[in-house]
Amino acid sequence: MFVSDFHYDLPPDLIAQHPPAQRGSSRMLVLDRATGALRDDLFANLPQLLQPGDLLVLNDSRVLPARLFAVRGGVGTQASSSQPSGPIEVLLTEQIEAQIETRPEAQPSGPATHPSENLWRALVRPARKVRPGETLLFFDSSAGKMGEGNSEPLLTAEVIATGPFGERTLRFAPMEDFHGTLARIGHMPLPPYIRRAQATQADSAEDRERYQTVYSRLPGSAAAPTAGLHFTPEVLAALRARGVEIQYITLHVGLGTFQPVRVSRLADIRLHSERYTLPTETADALNRALHEGRRVVAVGTTTTRVLEHIAAQSAATTQEEAPQGLKPLSKQRIDGTAKPVPLNKTGASNKTGASTAGASGPFGPHSGSTSIFLGPGHRFGIVGGLLTNFHLSESTLLMLVAAFAGAQTGPEAGLRTILDAYAHAICQGYRFYSYGDCMLLL
Repeated sequence: MFVSDFHYDLPPDLIAQHPPAQRGSSRMLVLDRATGALRDDLFANLPQLLQPGDLLVLNDSRVLPARLFAVRGGVGTQASSSQPSGPIEVLLTEQIEAQIETRPEAQPSGPATHPSENLWRALVRPARKVRPGETLLFFDSSAGKMGEGNSEPLLTAEVIATGPFGERTLRFAPMEDFHGTLARIGHMPLPPYIRRAQATQADSAEDRERYQTVYSRLPGSAAAPTAGLHFTPEVLAALRARGVEIQYITLHVGLGTFQPVRVSRLADIRLHSERYTLPTETADALNRALHEGRRVVAVGTTTTRVLEHIAAQSAATTQEEAPQGLKPLSKQRIDGTAKPVPLNKTGASNKTGASTAGASGPFGPHSGSTSIFLGPGHRFGIVGGLLTNFHLSESTLLMLVAAFAGAQTGPEAGLRTILDAYAHAICQGYRFYSYGDCMLLL
C-alpha cells in the first residue's frame, strides 16, 4: 500500500483551533467495524456504549512545556546585533540518558557522558543555522525581544550532535531548577495547525489546562495523547459505576507519534522509538481480562501501540524463556472476539503469547521503548476497541486506525471504511485533530 492511499481533503475551517467550551462535550462518531455502520453520538455517552467488564486503558503521560525560543550565542553569530540570528524554535522531544547519540548521522563534539537531566533530543527550526559546537541562549520570549539589553539567559544549551530533518542533541548547562525554569519560559507544544503566536506571547490559561489530560501524571511528552483530552472526572466515575475497569500505561509522546511520513510506501515506514512503562496493576489487569475473554479498549493510538508492542514481544517468547512456574493462558481475547485461542507447543497462543511475564499471566510490569508501526494487515493481539481523535491525512496515526478498522474485514476494506467514516465526519461538520471531536471503533 502507498501513503497516498490514505489521503483525504479537509476544509480548513474544520480544524479545531480551541477545545470545546466544556471538557467532555465533544461529539463522537461510533463505528461498528464488522458492518461499517456509523452512528453520530456524544462522548458523554461513552459509559453507556462500553460493557461491564471491559478494560479501558489510558496513557497517563503529562505534556511538558517543551517548545522554547532561543538565539544563537558564540560561533558564527553577529555580536553587535541584539538578535544575532533571529529566534530559533526548539522543541524538546525526549530527555535521554547520560550518553551521546550513537547513530551514524549523529556527530557528537563533546565528552561521552553528561548529567542525564540536562541532555535532550530536540527539533530545531531553522535547523541549517544550528550546528554542533554552537550555544543556544533561552530567554522568556513572552517578555519582549529575546536577549535585548542586558538581560541574562534563563537557560543555556550546547548543540552536541545533529540528526536528519532538524534533529539535534542539546546539553543544557546545569542549574538548580531546570524543570521549574522550563515551566516558566516553555510553551505547550501545540501542533502547527493550531495557530498561536508563541514566539511573542505567553500561553493562554486555556491551552495550559486543556492540552493536558485530567489524569496526566508523569511528565515527559512533547505532544498530548489527544484522545484522553475528552475525559472528565465525572466520565471516569460513570465508567467505573458501569463496571468498566480503568488502568493506565505511560508512553511519552515524541517523534514516533508526530513525525511526518517521508516515504511513499508503507513498507518503508520506520518510526522513532518512544519510551513506555507497563505498571504492575495494568499488567495484572491485562492478564485477567485476556484470561476471562473480556474486551480491552485502548484510549488513543499511543496506548494502542504500547499494548500491541507487548503483544508482539510476547509472540516471540518461548515457554523456556518464561520465568519458572509461569502457567500459560488457556484462552485469550484476540481481535475483539471472546473465542478461546489455542496454545501452541511453546505455551503461547498462535497470535500472541508470553513476553515479560507476570506471576499470573504472560504480561509483567516493565519499562522499555517501542518503534512499532501498526498498518493495515496487522493482527491485533490485545486491543478490541479504540477511542481516538480524527487524524491528519497520510499520517501513521490514520494508518493505525485503518488497520484496526480492517482487523476483521481485511486491509482494503479497513481503509475504505475509515475514509468513508472521515467523509461522513466532514459532511456532518465534526471538528478535527487535537482539539477536535473523537471516534469510537468497536
